[in-house]
Amino acid sequence: MSGEKNRPLLIVEDDPALQRQLRWSFDQYEILTSSDRESALAQIHRHQPPVVTMDLGLPPDADSVSEGFRLLEQIISIAPDTKVIVLTGQNDQANALRAVALGAYDFFAKPFEPELLSLTIDRAFRLNELQQENRRLQSLQHPSALCGLLTRDAGMQKICRTIEKVAGSNATVLLLGESGTGKEVLARGLHEASPRKNSRFVAINCAAIPENLLESELFGYEKGAFTGAAKTTPGKIESAHSGTLMLDEIGDLPMALQAKLLRFLQERVIERLGGRLEIPVDVRIVCATHQDLKSHIKEGRFREDLFYRLAEIVVDIPPLRKRDGDAGLLAHAFVHRFANEHKRGSMTLTEEAVRAVEAHQWPGNIRELENAIKRAVIMADGQQITREDIGLDHLDITNDFIDLRQVREDAERRAVALALSRADGNIARAAEILGISRPTLYDLMHRLGLK
Repeated sequence: MSGEKNRPLLIVEDDPALQRQLRWSFDQYEILTSSDRESALAQIHRHQPPVVTMDLGLPPDADSVSEGFRLLEQIISIAPDTKVIVLTGQNDQANALRAVALGAYDFFAKPFEPELLSLTIDRAFRLNELQQENRRLQSLQHPSALCGLLTRDAGMQKICRTIEKVAGSNATVLLLGESGTGKEVLARGLHEASPRKNSRFVAINCAAIPENLLESELFGYEKGAFTGAAKTTPGKIESAHSGTLMLDEIGDLPMALQAKLLRFLQERVIERLGGRLEIPVDVRIVCATHQDLKSHIKEGRFREDLFYRLAEIVVDIPPLRKRDGDAGLLAHAFVHRFANEHKRGSMTLTEEAVRAVEAHQWPGNIRELENAIKRAVIMADGQQITREDIGLDHLDITNDFIDLRQVREDAERRAVALALSRADGNIARAAEILGISRPTLYDLMHRLGLK
């Protein structure tokens, strides 16, 4: 019984007497009630009830079913897993069938037997729970290719969704971001989420290899092509056939090789150094750089036609200092990881250390944070890591305690003001934008001092 009491059931009924009867009949659930479409949508947004019972005749025109069908369509749209049980009139078979066709779980004719309706509600709850459990098990069997990337930041989560969307295509992806922001992690995630995941992921740093060796590294060479070429050797592009090739620091690619890379991207064939045979290669190209390629184009250091070949999909990765909450999240994760690796037991960060991590700008981004935490885990005397251990004792850390009530009030004030602006002062439209009822919006405006 206690488990059922925690399951929210939304009852949408404009007849107060029938609403009381339904509330009394199903008091084993956490009952939510609404008498019109707007308040019902507000309850859906706020509580996400797994099951809803609703009358089709709702105000402002309770004799018509238009408002009820509009609400049904909106529930199915915003919460497709919610099971909607429609309550209809005794001789309203046509509307009942129409409701089921639109996506309703079931229908009951009034007057109804509470025991029979209770069985249907219980089945709806169980079906919802089974669907949620099935989705959870599927996620365990097929984990996300980006499951190793930790973030709370909304911008980074959007980038992860972008990577997952483009993974199934062969589009060339250009990853832009400062050094240490995780470009290779995203490139590997892109490969793992693609149909090419069973083939090789090959990465080459264009800035780390001398210019006179980079061409042979990329395109390979035939035996005798130059002094020391004792045997035919395929290059990185060829060795990534049917897989993914990551060209890191593409901004440092010499102009001569830019032309050769452009030809490969156009023709999808390569010629090894010293060879004449054209070798077709099927490979997905992912490039990364921390440089501003458009300024390089203006300065004549990067080919414009190559840029547009590489920039079919551009992903701009924000630095760590612009990712809300990620510095502290990653710091805790690194402490757990390195404490296990170095057999240091259960180590934790002090509250002051966490605030210092959050306040620091981290010009080296995640790589700098990772190295700082690794050093701190190794060097710390006790089981608690201080900001001195991390090397951030020079920072002036203020006791900026987070007042959740003030944060929520500020966010509500901004949201309400923005909705009123978009709705040109129309209260009903602003309430719909916010997903709340008009009375709730009036209450908010009064509490926040908005007119």
